[in-house]
Amino acid sequence: MVEKAYKFRFYPTKQQESLLRRTLGCVRLVYNKALAQRTQAWYEKQERVGYKQTSAMLTNWKKQEDLDFLTEVSSVPLQQGLRHLQSAFSNFFSGRAKYPNFKKKRNGGSAEFTLISI
Repeated sequence: MVEKAYKFRFYPTKQQESLLRRTLGCVRLVYNKALAQRTQAWYEKQERVGYKQTSAMLTNWKKQEDLDFLTEVSSVPLQQGLRHLQSAFSNFFSGRAKYPNFKKKRNGGSAEFTLISI
């Protein structure tokens, strides 16, 4: 099976730009909250938290009143952010990378939308 990746440059309308900024902010928030939870679990209980647990955490976060804005954006980039965090930890534990860092707003951010076609 051949996989292809495409990069596009686009010029969003004001409404699209607003949704994109909201999505990037939500991805960053979910990544940082999951990283904090994983770090806390390790320091307090010496327990590793994997993708399945962080995905369940995301579901619970969406149900919280103060985080209900997470339901306004697509869940695909949020889940992809958790997958990126999982690979960052895999690379860390195998010695290929340093401990994952928290994401900052000033770096622009990124969101990944996956499209699978058959």
